[in-house]
Amino acid sequence: MDYRPLGASGLKVPALSFGAGTFGGRGPLFSAWGNSDAAEARRLVDICLEAGVTLFDTADVYSGGASEEVLGAAIKGRRDQVLLSTKTGLPMGDGPGDAGTSRSRLIKATEDALRRLGTDYIDLLQLHAFDAATPIEEVLSTLDALVRAGKVRYVGVSNFSGWQLMKSLGIADRHGYPRYIAHQAYYSLVGRDYEWELMPLGLDQGVGALVWSPLGWGRLTGKLRRGQPLPTQSRLHETADFGPPVDDEQLYRVVDALDEIARETGRTIPQVALNWLLARPTVSSVIIGARNEAQLRDNLGAVGWSLAADQIARLDDASTVTAAYPYFPYRRQAGFARLNPPPV
Repeated sequence: MDYRPLGASGLKVPALSFGAGTFGGRGPLFSAWGNSDAAEARRLVDICLEAGVTLFDTADVYSGGASEEVLGAAIKGRRDQVLLSTKTGLPMGDGPGDAGTSRSRLIKATEDALRRLGTDYIDLLQLHAFDAATPIEEVLSTLDALVRAGKVRYVGVSNFSGWQLMKSLGIADRHGYPRYIAHQAYYSLVGRDYEWELMPLGLDQGVGALVWSPLGWGRLTGKLRRGQPLPTQSRLHETADFGPPVDDEQLYRVVDALDEIARETGRTIPQVALNWLLARPTVSSVIIGARNEAQLRDNLGAVGWSLAADQIARLDDASTVTAAYPYFPYRRQAGFARLNPPPV
């Protein structure tokens, strides 16, 4: 397994990390994607550690805290072998203090996460969403206190816009608060919006990407083919409306290219899609999820090899869409391109 710096920090993370959203299986569909109990979770953790996957990511909202509890049970007795990442900020209830990243909410959420995970520190605490109702100074000063208390080692964010992340970094620098070193963001061959603003920001500011849903919300698993109905066993029947949207023609254009390259390389479609991501700028780790051992082992096959330059180019061409304003001029006007070269 390749280990990479997480952003501009000294923390080394594996190129592939494991998302524990499938642990627990409690609550509504959006927060419970699987039902792995502690025994099954421990087996999946065993396989990860054997392969060098040491970073495990979860969130308090996943299965209403059950994901953290199951992950904590699965790593019991080997805390020193793993890196724990969790997220907070999304609603955990209907009360006025059950969501957001205010000082009181962050402190309570961190204490609750430590208890559920069965640990006395969190390696990476990430804000699951930007909280426009709480001053950024309040958020960062609270995170600074948690780091100083030894309860949190590093801090990051998830699903921030460019201005939200850049403003937060500026305030952190002004006051000497811990900088966000990670941005957990959606990025896939059918969702390349990350490249337009967040990737250049990450390059400039030393913020590493932890990629969530690298298979495009399950659309790049190999089950979808042009002209074929969606398999009845696919969870997309239930979850498609929750995930990032994608145009059907764009999806099938990418799948066609993946299918062709999978045959050339002797790899599976998910392995090719994940390998493409691993070579992208700012990507520190790609978070893979699995509801069973077979899925996990297949995803682990994405490392240890590289796509050829022409194969990468064909995937780039198949997945490219018109960028949003003001980014599309970079590809059309030479003057803009010289002043603002794209990162890829």
